[in-house]
Amino acid sequence: MYSVSTQEDIVRIPPTLFGTSIKKAAINILKSKYESMVSPTLGYIIIILDATVDPMGKIIAGNGGTFHRVRFDALTFFPQLQEVVHGELVDITDFGAFVRIGPADALLHLSQVMDDYLKSDVASGVILANQSGRTLKVGSTIRTRITAVSLGKAATMGKIGITCRQPFLGADEWIEAEVKKSTKSDEKEEKVEVKEKKKKEEKVEVKEK
Repeated sequence: MYSVSTQEDIVRIPPTLFGTSIKKAAINILKSKYESMVSPTLGYIIIILDATVDPMGKIIAGNGGTFHRVRFDALTFFPQLQEVVHGELVDITDFGAFVRIGPADALLHLSQVMDDYLKSDVASGVILANQSGRTLKVGSTIRTRITAVSLGKAATMGKIGITCRQPFLGADEWIEAEVKKSTKSDEKEEKVEVKEKKKKEEKVEVKEK
């Protein structure tokens, strides 16, 4: 889930940046510190959007820079458990595939693709289902559900687990086929209901006669 988070910090503006505006200098420092960072509380910090800097800074003896309190807005991506996300398959491995969702690559393990015997062809970049004949390949766009999230301090890039083993999840073409099948089934049930209703009405008319 994407969101804009407002945070506070204190930045040190070095003497080399005294010639630029305080706001511009502070934003550049915040960008180098926070962008591409993974936080256990904020998730993936994508970009610093804006900042408000206290013009009254502090000077510490023996330090040539000035210290300013700053309040800034950052665009973040925090993956939520059970959230349905759309992504692009970017890599095939022996144990599954990696799907890019926003700024992160999530792991789709072979056991979470579908209920079928699967073969992973790393050289060709394809995962093939033995019974259904369905395939996943690099570049496929798929809909998945997030089942595991680890954004601890030890995980510098974070870890995300996803699954396709639920109705209306998987490659776009799989979902289209399921929707068509479901629509046909609903139409068939509706026709049966109409026929049964007509039969009941005919029986009622015969009894009345």
